[in-house]
Amino acid sequence: MFDIRAIRENPDAFRTAWNRRKPGLGDAVDDILAHGTALRKALTDKQDAESVRNANSKLIGQAKAKGDEAEFERLRAVVAEAKDTIEAAGEQEDEARKLLDEILLGLPNLPLADVPEGEDEAGNVAEKHWSTPRGFNFEPKDHSDLGEALGLMDFETAAKMSGSRFVLLRGALSRLERALASFMLDVQTGEHGYEETTPPFLVRSDAMVGTGQLPKFGEDSFRTTDDMWLIATSEIPLTNSVRESILDARALPKRMTAHTPCFRSEAGSAGRDTKGMIRLHQFNKVELVSIVRDEEEGLAELERMTVCAETILERLELPYRRMLLCTGDMGFGARKTYDLEVWLPSQDTYREISSCSYCGDFQARRMNARWRPEASEDNPKPKPEFVHTLNGSGLAVGRTLVAVLENYQQEDGSIAVPKVLQPYLGGLEVIK
Repeated sequence: MFDIRAIRENPDAFRTAWNRRKPGLGDAVDDILAHGTALRKALTDKQDAESVRNANSKLIGQAKAKGDEAEFERLRAVVAEAKDTIEAAGEQEDEARKLLDEILLGLPNLPLADVPEGEDEAGNVAEKHWSTPRGFNFEPKDHSDLGEALGLMDFETAAKMSGSRFVLLRGALSRLERALASFMLDVQTGEHGYEETTPPFLVRSDAMVGTGQLPKFGEDSFRTTDDMWLIATSEIPLTNSVRESILDARALPKRMTAHTPCFRSEAGSAGRDTKGMIRLHQFNKVELVSIVRDEEEGLAELERMTVCAETILERLELPYRRMLLCTGDMGFGARKTYDLEVWLPSQDTYREISSCSYCGDFQARRMNARWRPEASEDNPKPKPEFVHTLNGSGLAVGRTLVAVLENYQQEDGSIAVPKVLQPYLGGLEVIK
């Protein structure tokens, strides 16, 4: 949710920022101002009528006590008219507030000034390349071909149970996926200071609204028959863990990580990545979430979080690049985003494996999540302020498994196990 007062005081700034996201999107400012005016008028009319009702209600008793029938009837008429006005103004207030909320909840976050302008991924900017992709003296295979040839990756059996875009892993590949998640958690908790968390996998609608999945992107998630939602990412429960609360300044920054399954309907992705594990309805991910005080701290935290994710790729010796996303390719709730893209030999290109975003106070306003600055002589009772939030993948476990299979494949179809993962697999060096 946005601060309507800020929009009213500086409409051109909001109009310009939203137009950077998508040309014409800034026209919503006119509707916001119109509904805001209608809401304020309804509130004023309601308050004025309530004052009239209250004042004249007291006089009715006095007129009756004096036996002044004419004044009694006149006052009754005034009060009745005031009650009608209160009811009508209340309806107008509810309607204006509903229309205003619908617009505000459906608008994306404002991009920061240093985010490049662009319509889609073609406008993204490569900021860093790490390592050189490996040269093969044979034709590298796709991860699904490798996994199926090993008899450890089974899409057919998964489809019999669940349909397309599901996979059944077995044996060493299942262990390898678990090893990847354990390695990621160990690094993020042991070295980077994130608190390991086990959140619910089902959340209510207001939690989805809080992080921006609702109301705009409901079709991208799975909904249960009792109006609960399967999480599309553990960003949702981790970030919502501070909703409707006021945090102590000393508790910030707050850093959390979780390894959870994620569920996505992949609406609108028909025909894209239909083969293999790149785009599944269910996948595992190690998520990173940070809660900080303000923009200055948030931007520093974005750089830190991105390096935390990069560390996993570098320890696994997987070539990657860091992309600064343009205005048209950023996620709904982001003000600035870095994507990490890992090299996939079979596709001869880089593919997204992590997305790290600074969201400002966008999610905090929707969740009513705040923090209280420490008291000082000049400000002994400081008012609570909205926290700023960040989220990122540290990493998507399934896609990391894909990258390991493809980059560590051998000519005979076996998979060399990265050195950092061998202790998690009892010293196993090669998957055959």
